[in-house]
Amino acid sequence: MAYHSFLLEPISCHAWNKDRSQIALCPNNHEVHIYQKDGTKWTRIHELKEHNGQVTGIDWAPDSNRIVTCGADRNAYVWTMKDGAWKPTLVILRINRAARCVKWSPKENKFAVGSGSRLISICYFEQENDWWVCKHIKKPIRSTILSLDWHPNNVLLAAGSCDFKCRMFSAYIKEVEEKPGPTPWGSKMPFGEVLFESGTSGAADQTGGGGGWVHSVCFSQSGNRLAWTSHDSTGCILTFCYGSHRVNSLSSETLPLLCVTFITENSLVAAGHDCYPVLFVYDGAKGSLTFGGKLDVPKQASQKGISARERFQNLDRRASETQSTDKNLSTLHKNSISQISVLNGGKNNCTRFCTTGMDGGMCLWDVKTLESAMKDLKIV
Repeated sequence: MAYHSFLLEPISCHAWNKDRSQIALCPNNHEVHIYQKDGTKWTRIHELKEHNGQVTGIDWAPDSNRIVTCGADRNAYVWTMKDGAWKPTLVILRINRAARCVKWSPKENKFAVGSGSRLISICYFEQENDWWVCKHIKKPIRSTILSLDWHPNNVLLAAGSCDFKCRMFSAYIKEVEEKPGPTPWGSKMPFGEVLFESGTSGAADQTGGGGGWVHSVCFSQSGNRLAWTSHDSTGCILTFCYGSHRVNSLSSETLPLLCVTFITENSLVAAGHDCYPVLFVYDGAKGSLTFGGKLDVPKQASQKGISARERFQNLDRRASETQSTDKNLSTLHKNSISQISVLNGGKNNCTRFCTTGMDGGMCLWDVKTLESAMKDLKIV
């Protein structure tokens, strides 16, 4: 594992370029800083200053090399490199609340923006007028969208929101793509069609509804599985099997998990207010989700046996301290982890992943090193 401290301020969001030589991150304000790796150091090479409010989402398209950002100013910008500088193009989102998250589609011909306006803006480029336009997915969303992820087929979109729901929508845009073929999740996919909603009819197991805000959603590499984490410390996985959908959930003993990603088709890494990532393992044969273990386990054993409420209060007190924080918390991150991204190998065979957090730091995790440190765990 390698830890890099960029800022004193929290890192609210980040995104990597294609070859992982540069990272774009927001220092919890209206700017985006781009760092380039220089040996073992990171050097700031660009600053993107166009937003008037805090930047809440960044995504970097690997093939087209375009960056999309969204923020609390209710705007989104598509940034293109021209003559050695990043040039912004405003996207009209038509929202009256803050944008919360943004994600390029796999083919990079559109992107989705979730907002506090209880809708998702699906944005695409209109060649005739040379600008970015959007269509809205509204029903049945009842609260702020916190997270988004695209299915590999470039059409299906998963969204987690503050109304305690994880949903899967069709984001088919006839102006930029061909009509999609049938998938295990559905055959007819007009724009805005709801193909799945947690806690409702249509799933074989209804225990996966969750009891809190859905902070993070993630499709597996194949697209046959969807995972999400809720504010009640629950991790869920949705799979397609034998003509029906199955939801398996697991309530962990951790504090709320804020982010999740697949590292293999059957393994998940999640993290949040406990300041270290944890592993979940899915057994397809048994149809069960189990807790695989804690990665970067704190040295102190005294935390075991106290309630989640007491642990959260202790964490809050530590976050407000300045001199003694590093001594009291033995994890690499010294505050909540807010985002996880896969660095190498993809979601089906991840070899390295990255975490950023409210401590202003970034940690790069080597999966093989973690496997050797947890000899009793087998990631399948």
